[in-house]
Amino acid sequence: MTVKSRTIELVAPSGYPQDPANIERALKRLREQGHRVENVEAAQRKFQRFGGTDYECASDLNRLADPSRALPDIVLAVRGGYGASRLLHGLDYQGLQRRLAGQPIAIVGHSDFTAIQCALFAQAGIKSFGGPMFNGDFGAEELSDFTMHHFWQAISQSTLTVTSNTPQRRAVDASGMLWGGNLAMLASLVGTPYLPPVEGGILFLEDVNEHPFRVERMLYQLHQAGVLSRQQAIVMGDFMGAKLSDYDNGFTLDSVIDQIGNVTGVPIVTGLPFGHIEDMLTLPFGASAHLRATEQGFTLRMTDYPHLA
Repeated sequence: MTVKSRTIELVAPSGYPQDPANIERALKRLREQGHRVENVEAAQRKFQRFGGTDYECASDLNRLADPSRALPDIVLAVRGGYGASRLLHGLDYQGLQRRLAGQPIAIVGHSDFTAIQCALFAQAGIKSFGGPMFNGDFGAEELSDFTMHHFWQAISQSTLTVTSNTPQRRAVDASGMLWGGNLAMLASLVGTPYLPPVEGGILFLEDVNEHPFRVERMLYQLHQAGVLSRQQAIVMGDFMGAKLSDYDNGFTLDSVIDQIGNVTGVPIVTGLPFGHIEDMLTLPFGASAHLRATEQGFTLRMTDYPHLA
């Protein structure tokens, strides 16, 4: 697909990139497409294990509230890891709301960035996108055509439809706000003012290197905090990297899905290509969504989210 030239501003609320070659590849690719990449220093900073001091990392985001600066088209997280939780109390939510509400701007990231996305929505009503990041996706040795196609499609169109032929355990026909992201980050926000109190939503989840029992424990945390029972449906993305052993004795992620589905009564749909994977979708956090699932697969249709003209 033809990609229009955009202004892309980098933010680094989490870890720093370990391989400078990824940064150079990402810059080269984006610039060759005609894009302008701003705040490149965010991808070059390093403080302990973070992409800068807490002040520097928060300033990446808070500068978006400055009315004297032109807004970028895209705000792109450099990478995940850990660090976003340290910034939540220091973000200028009122300023960001005044500056960004209703603007055609795509704020994009996943993994640890989920904390920022939840906080922006909970505190300021700002919608964003779960999607690829500068270092690991745009800077990957082999660029995923699937990921890039879906990224540019999602942020440039007013409606988005995802289909899958993954067979589903039960029929689902649900409508609600699409929200979610990394399971560990969502669980970590329980009891804080940064987890959106979504009623009747469609919750999408992913994680990496988490054993099924840890996935189940985090889902129980969300369940026992009353989060899951308020949702119309749960959509499971990718949970790669877990290592099972003989001790598990048949306990797998499928066991977790059965257990949580039985305990909560909330329908769970599987097979969403989202997470720490090479070929991933871009999903609008805060969109109005309609999910329909059958034994032949599922369709997820999304509207009412910021998109670039």
